[in-house]
Amino acid sequence: MKLPFGKALASWGIFTFLFAPAAGLAQSAQSQVRPSAGNLLKDAAESLAAGDLNRAESSLNILLATAPDDFRALNLLGIVRAEQHRESDAAKLFRQAIELKPDFASAHVSLGMLDVQMGKPDEAVPQFQEALRLDAGRSDARASLISVWRDEAHTAVREHDPEKALSLLLQARKISPKDPDVLYDFGMVALNMSLLPDALQAFKDALDLRKDDANVLYALGRTQMALANYGDARVIFERYGQLNPGDASGHYALGMTLEALQRPADARHEFEKSIELQPAQTESYFQLGRIELEAGNLRAADEQFTRVLSRDSHHAGALGSEGRLKFGRKDYAQALDLLEKAIALDASLREAHYYLGMTYARMGRKDDSEKELAVATRLEHEEVERHRNLIRIIDPSEAPAASEQKK
Repeated sequence: MKLPFGKALASWGIFTFLFAPAAGLAQSAQSQVRPSAGNLLKDAAESLAAGDLNRAESSLNILLATAPDDFRALNLLGIVRAEQHRESDAAKLFRQAIELKPDFASAHVSLGMLDVQMGKPDEAVPQFQEALRLDAGRSDARASLISVWRDEAHTAVREHDPEKALSLLLQARKISPKDPDVLYDFGMVALNMSLLPDALQAFKDALDLRKDDANVLYALGRTQMALANYGDARVIFERYGQLNPGDASGHYALGMTLEALQRPADARHEFEKSIELQPAQTESYFQLGRIELEAGNLRAADEQFTRVLSRDSHHAGALGSEGRLKFGRKDYAQALDLLEKAIALDASLREAHYYLGMTYARMGRKDDSEKELAVATRLEHEEVERHRNLIRIIDPSEAPAASEQKK
């Protein structure tokens, strides 16, 4: 945890729970504690919250000298030891409190927090889960459990294990379905796994909870683009741009949307604005090159692609587009070199396969030409089929909601 142990517990309201009748601590049990013991517990808790470990420890030692089995005092002393980084002693105290009072949720939370502090999140999870089983209202246990699962999900993403990340976030979403951070994380993993309907719903739900959140807006726009809902994406990215006018990525995203809507003049304006805000980039230059290429402005397109390749010589899109330009100029040897490099970097470039096939044909390499043209045709069919299947999945008149299908 980033916060010190005791302060983290205090910030989640642990000291309120310590003295509340909930979590298995009956009112009758409280009444049996002598007033002096109650005052000592209260003083220790308040001292802990204030960061005065010495005073907290002094009060608890006085109490435990006469009541060595007071599970609440043992738990608080364990927190003191955890704050002192005496983890082994803290663990013994928390386990002793649990042994004396198995249904004392606070000790389970404390032990879970200690496990997190010691870098053992897998051991912390069952402690937080047990605390929630004992008392479903424990916001500290819920927040801690979600924090562990989100951290583990982020690690799984970095380690290229999206399935594990998705599983962890599904668990987090189950216990806290209206947590905007969990929804955003889940949406991002779903988006990267091309689970687009799930990502779309997650981002919409997160935006309902956190209006105009920049990260969620951008992710929602990306998802609408992936779903080919270009009109909806345009509205989202325009809103993003209103909230973040100085963000080059927002102008780039809106430019991509407008290009998909076949509004090249408006798209050009957005790409140029993106470059104005962030000159050191490649993608907006690349998109400007594509606009020029489609408009037949070959010299201007060549200038843009050359600029991109001077910044990134392994830019597959620019290599493929330059290859297309060379093919148009009947420079088949150069076209061949560029197109083969593009495909080696990204074999999914349908256009590069097509122009490579046409280049082979011009060079008399019939078998190679037929092979590349067949690949281009296959990729085109796959793109159409993916879109058709996606529309079928998200059409509510044909299938249940994706979230229901996956339960």
